[in-house]
Amino acid sequence: MHKVLLVDDQKLIRDGITSLLGLSGMVQVIGECVDGSGVVNACRQLQPDVILLDLSMPVMDGVQTLASLKQAGVTTPVLILTTFDEHELVLHSIQLGARGFLLKDVSLDTLVQAIATLAGGGSYFAPNITERLLSTVRSNSSNFAMPAQLEPLSEKESQILQLMAAGYSNKEIAAALYKSEGTVKNQCSAILAKLGVRDRTRAVLLALELGLIS
Repeated sequence: MHKVLLVDDQKLIRDGITSLLGLSGMVQVIGECVDGSGVVNACRQLQPDVILLDLSMPVMDGVQTLASLKQAGVTTPVLILTTFDEHELVLHSIQLGARGFLLKDVSLDTLVQAIATLAGGGSYFAPNITERLLSTVRSNSSNFAMPAQLEPLSEKESQILQLMAAGYSNKEIAAALYKSEGTVKNQCSAILAKLGVRDRTRAVLLALELGLIS
């Protein structure tokens, strides 16, 4: 049973999601927040497997919540569930460490699958959202294109790429892998070069499309 912290300002939405997830028999909502201001404390007290986070909320919205979780060192995977799919919001969410992004019209089966994927250490972005992001990134950058022949990543580079997708900084990756920050920085540069991209966000998006990370 996967434990979820639900963060949404609308009670009707929270009640509906809680009821539906309960029917699945695979997910349990163990806590609720009406905005992002109490999420860090709730995570520390409840220890959820996944945070299900809305983007549009009063007091502290989803993006601000992601930033506060990152600053507090909370590593619980975050699945964005929202009515908004503007590419800038999605990109910003990824940059702040969101591990998944779904729209609220998603089916229960897909939502449960996404939660299970994040709880297992993977990432889950709706395919149509990923493709739209890639199209936007490509149209805004002459330096982004699908490589004709991808140079294989080493096992360690794949591991680092997975941590990059989870929003870890070089310092955090170095601590997790017991490496120096300089070594991690060099390996991150090698990953970008192999993927033919210039920054982490593009690397994560391309890796998702190519199936290099889950």
